[in-house]
Amino acid sequence: MTAMAHEPLTQEDVLLEGFLALDTPEGFRAELIEGQIVVTPPPDGEHEHYINLLMKQVIRNSRTDMDYSGNKGLQLKSGGACPKDRVIPDGTFAPAELKLYLEADSWMPCEGVAMVLEVTSTKPRADRETKRRCYARGGIPLYLLVDREASSITLFSAPERDDYREVCTRPLGKPLPLPAPFDIDLDTADFL
Repeated sequence: MTAMAHEPLTQEDVLLEGFLALDTPEGFRAELIEGQIVVTPPPDGEHEHYINLLMKQVIRNSRTDMDYSGNKGLQLKSGGACPKDRVIPDGTFAPAELKLYLEADSWMPCEGVAMVLEVTSTKPRADRETKRRCYARGGIPLYLLVDREASSITLFSAPERDDYREVCTRPLGKPLPLPAPFDIDLDTADFL
């Protein structure tokens, strides 16, 4: 994405090159979200526990054979003059038959991803708003958000431009239906 030698570098080019050159400390994640570089510290144990519970349930019970990747970087379409967003969901699910992760480098396109998962951490607003917009712009069909502060789980679906048209929120402890290709009810009783 670097400009040709005879073309001047744009602000977008400089931002993307600077982002891609970052050397974050081990365990930290750097993301480029709506033109902002966001660095997140390693997650706590409860955060990882929720991800583990969901990942096992989805893989074990889905009607479609699903592959899962934790912390896989996605290149997403961005809005405005920003370079492509580079977002790292807590989890990514894709139909196993697509083998999306097999040849993907650190930053893969989002085509074929069935659902992304986020569990709120130190910056819950980013998960609730900014990342939601990024995933919708990327056309990711389902965005599952576990909001620890609100004690709820939300499924965003039907992406359109910068947001999702459909939202289904349940308190933790209540089941949440996941549509095709999953066709399961997520049990969140163990989250309490």
